[in-house]
This record gives sequence, C-alpha cells and structure tokens, in this order.
Amino acid sequence: MKIEGHKRVSIRNVKPQIDCGKYPIKRVIEEEIKVEADIFGDGHDKVDAVLLFREKRTGRGREKKWQEKPMIFEGNDHWSATFELPETGVYEYTIESWVDHFATWQDSLEKKAAANQNLKTELLIGAELMEEALARASSPNKKKLKNWFDLFRDEEHEQRAVSEALSDSASKAMYESRNRDKAFPYDKILEVRVERKKALFSAWYEFFPRSASPEKGRHGTFKDCENILPEVSKMGFDTIYFPPIHPIGHSHRKGLNNATEAEEGDPGSPWAIGASEGGHKAIHPELGSMEDFTSLVKKAKDLGIEIALDFAIQCSPDHPYVKEHPQWFKWRPDGTVQYAENPPKKYQDVLPVNFETEDWENLWEELKSIVEFWIAKGVNVFRVDNPHTKTFLFWEWCIAEINKKHEGIIFLAEAFTRPRVMEELAKIGFNQSYTYFTWRNTKEEFEEYLTQLTKTEVREYYRPNFWPNTPDILPISLEHKEEPSFLIRLILAATMSSNYGLYGPVFEFGLNEPYPGKEEYVHSEKYQIYHWDWHRNTRIKEMISILNRIRNENEALQTTWNIEFCKTDNDKLISYSKVDKDGKNRLIIVVNLDPHNTQSGWVEVPLERLQIDPHESYSVRDLLTGASYIWQDAWNYVELHPRAIPAHILKVETKKPIQ
Repeated sequence: MKIEGHKRVSIRNVKPQIDCGKYPIKRVIEEEIKVEADIFGDGHDKVDAVLLFREKRTGRGREKKWQEKPMIFEGNDHWSATFELPETGVYEYTIESWVDHFATWQDSLEKKAAANQNLKTELLIGAELMEEALARASSPNKKKLKNWFDLFRDEEHEQRAVSEALSDSASKAMYESRNRDKAFPYDKILEVRVERKKALFSAWYEFFPRSASPEKGRHGTFKDCENILPEVSKMGFDTIYFPPIHPIGHSHRKGLNNATEAEEGDPGSPWAIGASEGGHKAIHPELGSMEDFTSLVKKAKDLGIEIALDFAIQCSPDHPYVKEHPQWFKWRPDGTVQYAENPPKKYQDVLPVNFETEDWENLWEELKSIVEFWIAKGVNVFRVDNPHTKTFLFWEWCIAEINKKHEGIIFLAEAFTRPRVMEELAKIGFNQSYTYFTWRNTKEEFEEYLTQLTKTEVREYYRPNFWPNTPDILPISLEHKEEPSFLIRLILAATMSSNYGLYGPVFEFGLNEPYPGKEEYVHSEKYQIYHWDWHRNTRIKEMISILNRIRNENEALQTTWNIEFCKTDNDKLISYSKVDKDGKNRLIIVVNLDPHNTQSGWVEVPLERLQIDPHESYSVRDLLTGASYIWQDAWNYVELHPRAIPAHILKVETKKPIQ
C-alpha cells in the first residue's frame, strides 16, 4: 500500500453513485447532473475542489481529456457542482481536491488587516506563494503574478497590496496556477449513461395487431395496423407497443378466458411463442409478411411513432428450440418438459427457459441475437416480459452488448414484483420500468410513492413508466367504474410521470368488467380476437389527445424528477407543481381523487418555487379548458366536478417572473 504522507484532504459521501460505483447512473440528453460530496481537510486550512468529467474511452480513439468545473462550497464541508452532457454515450466523472494555501493565506491576511496588525511578513508570504506558482502559470497570469509579488514586497504601498491580494483577480490567477501534483482524486471514477430523450419522455399505446381488422371475424394484419396509425397519431402517442407477433403454439393452447382446453378456432395466447412456422424471429402468418412489418415500422416512423415489440423469453411446446435445443429446458422424470407455473395457476402452453443450463453461453448468444434481429428490422424499443424471472447476469450482459453496437435502444422492464428486484433490473440496464402506480389510490399513497421515486437514490437509475391498465391488469380503481375514474387515472399518469402508457382501445372505451375474483379483464383479449371501432370517439379519447398535446407543449411535463407536492386542506384533492429547468414553464396540477363527488378546498401555491411575487396577484390558465383565473397570495380555492373535468392543469402566466 502506497502511503501519500502529504495528502491532507478527505472526499466522502460522493453522490450520485449506485452501489459504490458498480453501475452507471442514468441521464438523458441535456439533463443535469448535480455531483455532491463532503470535502474537508485537517486543521483550519481551506480546501478547494473541482469536478472532472469526460466521455469514456471506447477503444476507437485517443482517451478524452478531462473537463473540469469548480465545485461550490455549500457550508458544513459540503460541496457541489452541476454539469450537463449534450450527447448520448457513457461518461466518467470524479472529484479532485487539494489544500488551498493561497486562499488560506488570503483569509489570514484579511483577518490581520481588520485587526490592524503588522502585515509586512504576511505580504512576503503571499509573494512567496505567487513566486512559487510562476512556473505553472499561463503567460497572461505570469505577468500578473510578477506585478503582484513585486507590489507585496513594496512596503510603501501596503494598503494597495492588501486590496490586490484579496481581489477576485488574484484568486482566479492563483487558482489557475495551482500545483496539480498536490491535488488528490476521489478513489473512484464513476459513470453516467446518457441516453436519448425518449428514455425519459414517452407516451405508449398498446394494442393487439390481430384485433386491428375492420371486418368482424377476420384476423387483423399489419396492413390493418397501418390504417390505425393515424388514429394513434391523432391521440398524440409516440410509441405503439405490440404483444408478441410470433407464431402461436397449438399444444396445450389456451381457450377463451384462459380455459385449459381450446375450442376450434381459438387463437391462443400470443405469449405462447413458437410453432412449425418458426419462433422468436418469425411472424404469425396471419399478420402478414416480414415486408409488411417493415413497411408498418416505416409508416409509423413517418408519423413520429416507434413500434415497440414484446421480448418474452418463453416458448410454446411447439417452438423449434424445444427440439433443436432440449438442453435449454427443464425435463421432468416422466419425460415431459416443465411448463410455467405460479401455483395454483398453471400455464401449460408456456415453457420457461432454463437459465441454469450447462449450455448457457449458447443460450445467451441466441437470445441476444433475437433482439439484434428485430433491431435490423427497424425496431429500437422493446417491452421485456417478466424480466425478473430470468437471471440478472444475463440482462446485464445482453443490454451492455446491445448498447455497444446500437445507439438509442430502449428496454422497458415489465416486472410487477418485489421492490429490490425491480430496482436491480433498473440498475443493470433497463431504461424504463413498470411501477406500483396502478395500485396507488389515496393522496398519501401517491405522495409517498412519488417521493420515493424522485427524492431518493432510486431517481438516479429507475425511470418509472405509469400504466393505468394492461391486458393483465384491470385495477380495482377502474373495476365497474364510470368515466370519471378513467379520466382521473389518465390525468395522474400523464402528469405525474413523463413516461406513461395505456392498453387500448379498452381504456378509451372505458371497459371495466373484471373476471370474478381477479384484477383481470373478463373475456381477456389475450385469448380471443376482438373487432374494435377504431374511429369511435369517446370523452376519454378526447382527453388523451388533449393531455398528450399539453405534454408536448410544456417542458415541465417532460420530466418526472421535478414534481413537488403542494398542501391542500382536503385529502380528496391532490396538488403538485412542475417547473422546467429554466423556470419559465410553471405548472400547478390539482386532481379530484373522488370519482363520485364534487370536491373543493384550498391549495397552497409554492410562490417562491414558481417565482411569483407574493405582493401581487397573478394569472393562471387552465390548459384543459382554456379558462383563466386571477389568484392572490399562496392559498387559493378550487372546486372540481368529476363529471365535468376532474382536474386543473394551471399554467402560471405572470407578466414577468420575479428575480
């Protein structure tokens, strides 16, 4: 162990970092990173510090030079610096700190001057410090330093010497000429992965392509999906997510409502992947050809929509893998392959992959090749089914390998499981994650959950994606409920989280009949083909379009991290503010959580955060209705009728923010 005896500075509690720097934190383009640390030295000497950051060397070129930003002293040995990265990629950051002898000397000089002490020796010490720094100084600073240390040795101009010694110009010149050999780095180099903005701001719409046909009784096709694209675009979604589009197995095919025995003509569950026509790299023949699919991807892109595919690592008993790679599955003593179970539930039509196989390396490579196959077809977004039932090491490796070769791939983790497991998936590389939003209902529950997501270390790696419903989940908040319940859940999802999604057209049609005793839809679309009137207008659909337009027009809604809850005197009213990073787009959202009754009360507006002069009235405009109101002071009255519009999205429109 090398002991650096002259090291006198300690750097502790550096944030952000995940698991002692094991995993990179996450940001998107133009997001800021605030790096904080406790930095202190022995004794009374002053210390200083800089934040260092650079693009990580990839092997394709020369190592990048460190850029630096001075760290700001915030008091009580706590320091911080903020930086922004304009491009995607992996960057490194660390901290460097040193004892600042010149600043220490300046502090001593100032105190002695204030006490009218003799300053002759003190000024000579300053002259020596500047003379010692001369060899490291730039040409402009050399000239300044020479003038200063000559002045400090001139006893006839002591008052001027003191003034110059304590000037910002002297501090800057000495800072720039500091002895970097006496600066010590933090013992870790940390990483941040900077991703495209869609990783943080997106609106997802899920539907089954086999239900896209305009004709009753006919299986939908990708060509039919092309006709639906304008409707989805009109609603303002930027991502369409398809359940698996692959051939569906026939062995143990499930019938309607997950019946064990399928009737003739039952289409089966899309998640029972694989048949004689192929597996994960094939398309269900009734959906169309590969050319049809790539045409759909292109036409969606022309409308600003990306097609997201389901990556479900499971197979039907008919999947080619079962015969070609039997070692990838578990076989029971009776010679049959182990199907998926979640006792007492049985999924005889689905076989889980055995990640403990001795042939794991070939298995991993094959699974990665599935993702690469669809990337080659134009797909850059994947919703991953039940990733928590596969080994973490595989996901960490697979996502890292994909990121090495491909720019901007997004993986959404569909994992409704234990918190630590969901967090681990986010740490190892998933860009977005499903959440417990679906089961949060009260004001207290929402405030507690959003605080956990946005104000703790979780914020550094876990990007929530709020879904009011999914094909698997009809939550109690929507069961047998009327339109106001759907509007409330929609508004909360779209304004609390910058990533949100919904399963349609079930949601916009307000369908809400549960399977008896379960949080699931009766007559689930997972097991049958529906015929929908895609052009049918509903009030929920209209609200979806309005909300997505508002989200696109207001930067404050394009991040999750800026939510701050406001006090209300009625627990049926939840309120929160959102402000963009420049402080120009300022919103106050108020939602009535009671779908049955009108709720009213007083809401406290955070005047300082919203840069509102407390002595003047101010205007707020409701982006949902266009109505404007003049408010005064912090506490203001609201009244929300659930059968009208159960929320306000108020934009602050004061003439000029206070400085």
